[in-house]
Amino acid sequence: MSEAYIYDALRSPRGKGRADGSLHEVTSVALGKQMLNAIKDRSGLEGHAVEDVIWGNATQAMEQGGCLARTTVLASDLDERIPGLSINRFCASGMEAVNLAANQVRGGAGEAYIAGGVEMMSRVPMGSDGAAVAVDPTVALDSYFVPQGISADIIATEYGFSRDDADALAVASQNRAAEAWADKRFDKSIVTIKDVNGLTILERDEYMRPGTDMQSLGGLKPAFKDMGETMPGFDNVAKLKYPHLEAINHIHHAGNSSGIVDGAAAVLIGNKAFGEKYGLKPRAVIRATAKIGTDPTIMLTGPVPATQRILEQSGMSISDIDLFEVNEAFSAVVLRFMQAFDVDHDQVNVNGGAIAMGHPLGASGAIIIGTLLDEMERRGLGTGLATLCVASGMGAATIIERV
Repeated sequence: MSEAYIYDALRSPRGKGRADGSLHEVTSVALGKQMLNAIKDRSGLEGHAVEDVIWGNATQAMEQGGCLARTTVLASDLDERIPGLSINRFCASGMEAVNLAANQVRGGAGEAYIAGGVEMMSRVPMGSDGAAVAVDPTVALDSYFVPQGISADIIATEYGFSRDDADALAVASQNRAAEAWADKRFDKSIVTIKDVNGLTILERDEYMRPGTDMQSLGGLKPAFKDMGETMPGFDNVAKLKYPHLEAINHIHHAGNSSGIVDGAAAVLIGNKAFGEKYGLKPRAVIRATAKIGTDPTIMLTGPVPATQRILEQSGMSISDIDLFEVNEAFSAVVLRFMQAFDVDHDQVNVNGGAIAMGHPLGASGAIIIGTLLDEMERRGLGTGLATLCVASGMGAATIIERV
C-alpha cells in the first residue's frame, strides 16, 4: 500500500455569505477555478498530472449543481483529460474529498489527486436544494428531524453547557483568529481572490468581529428559541425523542454559532513517486481516515464517535494527538468534544475557527486540514486530528502526521 502525502493545502479567504459580501459576484466555478489554478501553479503541474479532482459541496443546486468538479476543471488551467468527481457529505464534504483521494492513492488508483470543496452560501442558500431529509415527511417524521440549531441546543442541554460556556468559547475563537491574522499565520495557505480583470476582491477573512466580548454577546437573542418553543415547535419533537429532557436550554445565537460565508479550499495529495516526479517535498502523510453515522436528531455529536473510531482503527490514543481542529459549527459541538476526551482548549482550534471566520459548508473540511497542517509546522508538532460534525447525524475525521 502506498503512503498518501499532502504536498500543498490552499484556501480562499472567507467572504460574508450575503449579497454585500466581497465574493458574492464570484460564482462557485470561478472561485473553485482559482483554487485549482493556484495548486497547479505552485506545484508546477503539467498535463494529466493528477488522476482526478474530487470536489465537495453541500448544496448541489443551481450553479453548484451537475458535476461541479468537472465544470470547475474545464474552467481551470488543468488538462481536460483530468475528469472530476463531485461528492456530498454535507459539512464534511471537503474532508471526505481529501480522505477519499488519500485512500485512492493508498490503494494504487492513481498517483495524485486534487481534493477539496467550495460553498457559495450567498449565491446558493442553504436549503435551496429541497433536501428530502428535511422536507419529506416520510423521512423527517420517522427520524425526528429538527434544524441544526435545535440540535446544538439539545447537546447543550444534554451535556450541561451554559450560555456563558458557549459565549466564552466564541470570544476565544474571535480573539484567536484576530491574533492569527495579525501574526500572518495563514499567509502560507491563503489564495488572494481576483475578479475577471485581475483586480483583488478579497485577501483576508471578512466575517471576523474583532473586539467581541462577553458583554456584546450577552445582548444577543437565542436564535432558535422561537422555532423551538412556538412555531413550528421543534422542542416538542426533541422531547418525543428524548423524554428525559424536560425543556431545551436555548443557548446558541449568531455570535456563538458558525458564520454563513463563501469559500473554497484545495489539497494536493499524492504518493512518493508523484512528489519525486515534480520535485515536491511532502508536508505530511495522511495517517488515518474515518466516518460514522450518528443519532440524526441530536445530529451534531459526530466528532466524538468519529474520533473514537479513527483512534481505534489506527491503534492510537487521544494523548498521541498533539493538536486538534474541531469545526466550530456551534459552540456546543466543540465543548462536547473537549468534555468527551478531556482535551484542553489550548490544543483545540488555536487559531480560531468557524465561529470567527465562517463555515463554507463544502469547503470547511479541507480548510481545517490545511489550517491544522500549517500550525503543526509552525509549532514543530508531529500529529494532528481534524474532525467535523455533519448534518443528518454523521461525523468524519482525519489524522495527519508531519514528515
